[in-house]
Amino acid sequence: MSNAQIATFSPTAQRVTTDPCLLPLRVRDLGLKCAETSILHGLDLDLAPRGCTVIMGPNGAGKSMLLKLLHGLIQPTAGRIEWGGKSPTEVTARQAMVFQKPVLLRRSVGANIDFVLKARRKPLTQRDSLLEHVGLLHKARDPARRLSGGEAQRLALARALASEPEVLFLDEATASLDPASVKAIEDIILDASARGIRIILVTHDIGQAKRLADDVVFLQGGRVAEHSAARDFFPNPQSPAARDYLNGRLVF
Repeated sequence: MSNAQIATFSPTAQRVTTDPCLLPLRVRDLGLKCAETSILHGLDLDLAPRGCTVIMGPNGAGKSMLLKLLHGLIQPTAGRIEWGGKSPTEVTARQAMVFQKPVLLRRSVGANIDFVLKARRKPLTQRDSLLEHVGLLHKARDPARRLSGGEAQRLALARALASEPEVLFLDEATASLDPASVKAIEDIILDASARGIRIILVTHDIGQAKRLADDVVFLQGGRVAEHSAARDFFPNPQSPAARDYLNGRLVF
């Protein structure tokens, strides 16, 4: 989708729930060990109900593992995570995650969306509006495996949005994509955030972080080295590690 306009997605059926809001998120003294290697330790974090949080930091800082913990895909070895007072495994169905490598079914583009809509008991009439929203309506009958990298990632995003999540996690969702694909995906993310979906994403792309972030969590060595509003973080980072990272210096 080259410089394409992102169609506005307006689901015909909104979530009906009596459950309390998932946010704010509270993380306290979070720890994760894998084979005696400490990946996260003593991590504290609070996230507000709205906006886009970008998680940054050097390789090995624990960014992707933090996303998986928050989404309930893995269990911490210490500490606690509370989404509106509930554990991650209690609210996973109210969230969605898009990985760096798209996870798609070996079916048509349209059937990938149908699968999610059926599983969530949502009307299949939403499929076309979702595909139009991500610029793939014209490929609805094509095999998903024939999509380009950027198209496949947009389909993965459409699948995530089909579940009408309250929180959307993205782990390096635009890594290795061409600029036009990056722009298309960023537009979808911005639209989702504007519609009230809480965005939490990991990226190494400083330019992308500047374009998308409302606040930035900077990890170093499995801890939060800094958490501040994007308007403060980029011009004036407070931690030495973040300053070095933004200035292109090596950070471990």
